[in-house]
Amino acid sequence: MNLLNLFFSALFGIVEGITEWLPISSTGHMILLNEFIQMDVRKEFWDLFLVVIQLGAILAVVLLYWGKLFPFTVKEKKLKVKDGAISMWAKILVACIPAAVVGLLFDDLIDQYFYNYITVSLALIIFGILYLIIETKNKGKEAKINELSELSYKNALLIGLFQLIAAIFPGTSRSGATIVGGLMLGLSRTLAAEFTFFLAVPVMFGASLLKILKFGLSFTAAEAAILAVGLIVAFAVSVLVIKFLMGYIKKHDFKVFGWYRIVLGILVLAYFLIF
Repeated sequence: MNLLNLFFSALFGIVEGITEWLPISSTGHMILLNEFIQMDVRKEFWDLFLVVIQLGAILAVVLLYWGKLFPFTVKEKKLKVKDGAISMWAKILVACIPAAVVGLLFDDLIDQYFYNYITVSLALIIFGILYLIIETKNKGKEAKINELSELSYKNALLIGLFQLIAAIFPGTSRSGATIVGGLMLGLSRTLAAEFTFFLAVPVMFGASLLKILKFGLSFTAAEAAILAVGLIVAFAVSVLVIKFLMGYIKKHDFKVFGWYRIVLGILVLAYFLIF
């Protein structure tokens, strides 16, 4: 077994765990890291790894928000649906519809035509600028929607359309797109971030399942070990990053992430144009 591959897998797990939840684009960072660190694996497995490693990050959401995500409770020794649980999951699923439809129909075409440094760089920069504009515009304003129960199905679908932008254009950042959409619709930063986390559960599980079905279960022992290491590391790092983000946004806005995206986008574009 190539131990260097396991080490590299852990590094990718760290990057995934950090960038999946901060609105700075996990794809952009993965592409850049892959320029300097390349695992000795089949291309088909690498494509699978990039998507399935996200499951580790998703499991962190499931762990931290189990109390909100699990729709059932036990009362008087009977299993009952929690108040508002059906409505919450209905809104999550409504928001997932656009990305799910496009992902099923155009997954291969998106990978072929948009998975490149130009798309990633421009998406990083454009959404970075959007963060700065929206946060400047919203400064001093009170959020209109602070609880998930206040979110309408129409707004849930609109947030899903923002998520669709990220599904089509790598580098946008799924969390970044949905948070931007949420802020534009009047959601509080905390609710926009939480709803983004919740949306990730069915979306990323579905994307991973789609990739696994296309790839099949023909993993070698080495590939299974690489995937396991990436998943475990991404999970552990994600737990820490989610806790940090939720604490950070209670006192700060998203401008720092906007500036970071712009700088990173320029660096990625410059690097590929020069080298």
